[in-house]
Amino acid sequence: MQIPVETYTLPNGLRVILSEDHATPIVAVNLWYHVGSGDERPGRTGFAHLFEHLMFMGSKHAPYPQFDRLLEAAGAGNNGSTTTDRTNYYESGPANALPLMLRLEADRLGWMLETMDSAKVDLQRDVVKNERRQSYENQPYGLAFEHIASAIYPKGHPYSWTTIGSMADLSAASLDDVKGFFRTYYAPNNATIVVAGDVRADSVRVMVRTMFAEIPRGPAFTRPTVAPFTLRDTVVTLEDRVQLPRLYLAWHGVREFSRDDAALDIAAYVLAGARNSRLTKALVQDRPLATSVNAFNASKRLDGDVQIVATARPGVHLDTLQRAIDAELDRLGRGTGLHEEQLAARIEHAVHDTDRTDDSAVLVELAVEDERLKRLVGVALRRRDALDDRVEEIRNTLARLGRDAQDLVGRNAEHPLDFVGVVVGVRGRQVDLVQRRNDLEVVLEREITVRQGLRLDALGRIDDKDDPLTGGE
Repeated sequence: MQIPVETYTLPNGLRVILSEDHATPIVAVNLWYHVGSGDERPGRTGFAHLFEHLMFMGSKHAPYPQFDRLLEAAGAGNNGSTTTDRTNYYESGPANALPLMLRLEADRLGWMLETMDSAKVDLQRDVVKNERRQSYENQPYGLAFEHIASAIYPKGHPYSWTTIGSMADLSAASLDDVKGFFRTYYAPNNATIVVAGDVRADSVRVMVRTMFAEIPRGPAFTRPTVAPFTLRDTVVTLEDRVQLPRLYLAWHGVREFSRDDAALDIAAYVLAGARNSRLTKALVQDRPLATSVNAFNASKRLDGDVQIVATARPGVHLDTLQRAIDAELDRLGRGTGLHEEQLAARIEHAVHDTDRTDDSAVLVELAVEDERLKRLVGVALRRRDALDDRVEEIRNTLARLGRDAQDLVGRNAEHPLDFVGVVVGVRGRQVDLVQRRNDLEVVLEREITVRQGLRLDALGRIDDKDDPLTGGE
């Protein structure tokens, strides 16, 4: 598959990526600012996400709510998102709406700051606080990832807090703080814009230069750096108003694009990437231990983590669930898999099955298996028309990544270091502490707010006296 791409940079530092695709008469614009929650500092968390909201509050030539209304009138839509490392804003719609999309994006990059005031900051601060309540504090299992972040990364690490930020830091955000954040990070030399769709590259170059070139560069700034660190095996136990207990297992991973990044992606996919993946079959299909299981490699610019999340079926203890997960990790780490004839049957199934997601899982898993079966992987891939010219490259890459994934998982199995477990238990029931291959420390470093108005005491038990629903009964 060939995607035509042209890249260049304006004198003010704005990087431009153009891609012509005349298959349908639509266009998409995606403007990335290279700033996320990982660029924040303790005491000022949540700024990147707060600013995403503020960017929809109007600019000099498109006062609120003209941004949305103009795009909707043209048949286009827009939105934005924030992660640890970037904030993006995008529009998509009919190709003839491209000049409007670019004009609006240029206006809020170059002429938004002068329209920012305390009323807008206060309004969006309250919106973000409510989003935090909805997505974290009043969401079943909602606080688990926040505690994983603070447990797996050391205090002060840019990834030790969530993108949403804390209530205290959101409350402390001032208009001057917001303006300073914009001046530092919202500049052409810290941004990349992508225009893709039914466009002419020469016309797009003219429009981008006309609308963006006069916006001045921003100041130079220093990004956060992190020192190497190690973790001790840890368990955090939370109680929540949930029907089923859930187990979160997290390991310190690697930075994105580092040597082991792709191998960890492969390992996560083999474990829980499809219906026929190892953990899905072992925990959900073959044995009724879990209602769901997921695995993912969350590599980021500065660091990364790998997680497995499993929700137990009624009556299943979490230590039983973890033993089953450990067994599959051991199998993957030791390269233990199916017999050759079973693998051959699965290859034949992969070739003829129309479920491409499961096909991929089969082919990826084959790369982790016995060396004698690499030939069969190649046969399966050769029967895919779209892959005929890349069979050898794909086979070699899968084989290398498969060996790397085995090696990584094997090392973790032998030396279970840098491990964090979070147990979310059903309120009012005994929560079994999950034991790994060595004794794990139960960490309750501070009183944990489980719900707004609900707290755990020092022993991790629900303190009902402030419960707004039970009234302390």
